[in-house]
Amino acid sequence: MKPIKYVLGVASLALLASGIQSCKPKSADTAISGDAAAKTYVAPGQYDEFYNFVSGGFSGQLSVYGIPSGRLLRVIPVFSQDPEKGWGFSEETKPMLNTSHGNVPWDDLHHVQLSKTNGENDGRWVFVNGNNTPRLARIDLKTFRTAEILELPNSGGNHSSPFITENTEYVVAGTRFSVPLDESDGDVPINTYKKNFKGTLSFVSVDQKDGNMDIAFQIETPGVNFDLSRSGKGPSHGWFFFSCYNTEQANTLLEVNASKNDKDFIMAVNWKKAEEYLKAGKGRKTKVKYAHNKYSEESHTSTSEIKNEVVVLSSKELKDLCYFIPCPKSPHGIDIDPTGEYMVSSGKLAALIPVFSFSKMIKAIENKTFEGDYNGIPVIKYEAALYGEVQKPGLGPLHTEFDGRGNAVTTMFVSSEIVKWNIKDLKVIDRQPVYYSPGHLMIPGGDSKKPDGKYLIAYNKITKDRFLPTGPELAQSAQLFDISGDKMQLILDFPTIGEPHYAQAIRADKVKEQSVKTFKLEANKHPYVSKGEGETKVVRDKNKVHVYMTAIRSHLTPDNIEGIKIGDEVYFHVTNLEQDWDVPHGFAVKGANNGELLVMPGETQTLKWVPDRVGIFPIYCTDFCSALHQEMSGYVRVSPAGSKVALVGNTGTNLPAE
Repeated sequence: MKPIKYVLGVASLALLASGIQSCKPKSADTAISGDAAAKTYVAPGQYDEFYNFVSGGFSGQLSVYGIPSGRLLRVIPVFSQDPEKGWGFSEETKPMLNTSHGNVPWDDLHHVQLSKTNGENDGRWVFVNGNNTPRLARIDLKTFRTAEILELPNSGGNHSSPFITENTEYVVAGTRFSVPLDESDGDVPINTYKKNFKGTLSFVSVDQKDGNMDIAFQIETPGVNFDLSRSGKGPSHGWFFFSCYNTEQANTLLEVNASKNDKDFIMAVNWKKAEEYLKAGKGRKTKVKYAHNKYSEESHTSTSEIKNEVVVLSSKELKDLCYFIPCPKSPHGIDIDPTGEYMVSSGKLAALIPVFSFSKMIKAIENKTFEGDYNGIPVIKYEAALYGEVQKPGLGPLHTEFDGRGNAVTTMFVSSEIVKWNIKDLKVIDRQPVYYSPGHLMIPGGDSKKPDGKYLIAYNKITKDRFLPTGPELAQSAQLFDISGDKMQLILDFPTIGEPHYAQAIRADKVKEQSVKTFKLEANKHPYVSKGEGETKVVRDKNKVHVYMTAIRSHLTPDNIEGIKIGDEVYFHVTNLEQDWDVPHGFAVKGANNGELLVMPGETQTLKWVPDRVGIFPIYCTDFCSALHQEMSGYVRVSPAGSKVALVGNTGTNLPAE
């Protein structure tokens, strides 16, 4: 039973939050100063300073906004089907959504991490997480397309990811929901949680040349919930830090039962030590099933491989691998300052922010300044690792990022504000209201060694009165602040696709010059490519019909196809012959029960169609490409099964009968 004092405290916080969310602050109309428009104005033909990569939450996609304008530049499909780009609909991209559970065309994309070199964002890749069916994905910033998706076994959920070591040696993921491991018999009573449920930390290696991912090892942990994590840097390089909750190991009504302890933990993981144990053969090989999906920009096709083994290290059995640091209960985030010395984490219901010292933590480990252990893992005394506490920063501290000038900024979910404070003296410098209930915040490079402390964006959970109403659900909210001065200044509200959780931004100069403009037609290695109209054809293989098709402004070849029969599977392999920047072609056929194709210059993509009736079916380009775009169309004739109509395809020769 939850103590009455605690229940009243939660109720009071809930009422306060409700009041904040439903009442418009008196300052809401005057929060924007006169120069805000000038600070966000990007003149026609000019580029934004930053690319801002924003998680799409339940949409399963990643969106890209220009900063400071707030303009939406692109939505990158990752874990969810996207008819705009044919993602998950074309035969080439369907394997990207494969898992050990079969095709799963949706996931919950929460967090974003840019690849790093020497602790700084380098502009090569973006990594994102699938929270529901545990997956990691890598987006290639040369194409702004998903290049790889890796499923994570031994995991009940994947919220605490993807987080990156300072040279992108690893992408790391922690279990959100502890469960029995895949190798064990999972048919156990739920109330045997404490005995049978385990957590895992997955360390996924990244090839430094091509970015390909592989599960290097997993660490088995006690059955707690991992929320978020950050890599050490500088002096703390070689360590990883995770915020943990439900140390009570409750299995029902976690709202009450997972908040009984005064403190939960930060888990500190020595991944350099894990590498030593791995090399010494201390891991156990476990039989699991997980999918590894890759997309090739050479063949314009993807592959899905089911793998069957991972190596697991035991946090309980292996010395000096993991340590716990007590933290106010229900911590949501853990953040490491640019120097790598200070670790910031706080409970969601706490009224202070603890700041831990890495050097003090190491000293405590060396001196064995422990207060016991938790499931065999040493627990460092709170005061032994503590640098100090920020007193009365606000209500509901969640996430912190750094401005590169010795300051930190933390979101206050309950009191709806962002609060800037100094890392060394732990004094609050400034606070500004946000509208309303901020979750994550983002400073470009805010988790790196060199933050770019010009802008900050707060991602808010409530947007009442900020945008035009759109029915029961309102637009998702981002608020841009200028933080270049002593005082933080709100300069822009802009809506985002839902639901934004976390984001990271990088200077456009680090990305835009490497952007691919076209795919070289001569380098196209797709098995069904047509590198010119002379190579197009229509081929029957039993009940499968392959249409080798080209698209160029402003016609399809072939654009008249006859001899298709009921019962046929028709594969339109469309090659875009254009070699000019920003001239994609689309393709669709009436009655197709999937989506369209969007084919980039020099690329080949395939649409599968199974006609269900006899008749004439239009085909056409779906992406406006020229003044004669409407004329870029044709017809397919479908005849009854057993018909003797010859299979032919042509363009320009099937002239009207006299």
